[in-house]
Amino acid sequence: MAETKNLLLFRKWDLSNIEIKDPGLKTAISLRKQILPYTYGRSALKRFNKADVNIVERLINKTMHFGKKYAKNTGRMTGKKSKLLNTVKTAFDIIALKTGENPVEVLVRAIENSAPNEDTTRIVYGGTVYHVSVDVAPIRRVDLALKFISDAIKEATFSNPKPIEEHMAEHLILAAANDPNAPSVKKKNELERIAQASR
Repeated sequence: MAETKNLLLFRKWDLSNIEIKDPGLKTAISLRKQILPYTYGRSALKRFNKADVNIVERLINKTMHFGKKYAKNTGRMTGKKSKLLNTVKTAFDIIALKTGENPVEVLVRAIENSAPNEDTTRIVYGGTVYHVSVDVAPIRRVDLALKFISDAIKEATFSNPKPIEEHMAEHLILAAANDPNAPSVKKKNELERIAQASR
């Protein structure tokens, strides 16, 4: 126990006191203790194994997808993991300076506020297509939340002189406060509104 006590993320942030408030996401958000959020793809080929990957690493992995809409060059950020590790590290420092809170907790709150509860699916019945509202599984909720957050960060930084670290910090703070102007929260509300309409 004494050994794991000193495992602080980036040698700064303690993950042991962070509470996941959304009961549905308790199994899907992993706050596994490690100094560097890097598992070298050990969980890549096992089904549902991503639920055991530290949530900070999952954010880094999602941000490695290139994000400008309809872009031909989709490999632009691929393999830039160490670069994004440093980006997230700096963004966490900015969050800590601005809010005085543990940045991993801010990330967890942002994910909880950006994770949709309902979505729509297509059902073909007798030649006609119906859109039906369905509940979203916990792992998919976290997946969608991370996708909304990373897409919003990439859209904001594209052709913008302001550094990605600042965009990331600002976006996570907004989403953690459940601000309706945060792009990921906006996206979640839009998805839920469409699902509600097709109940």
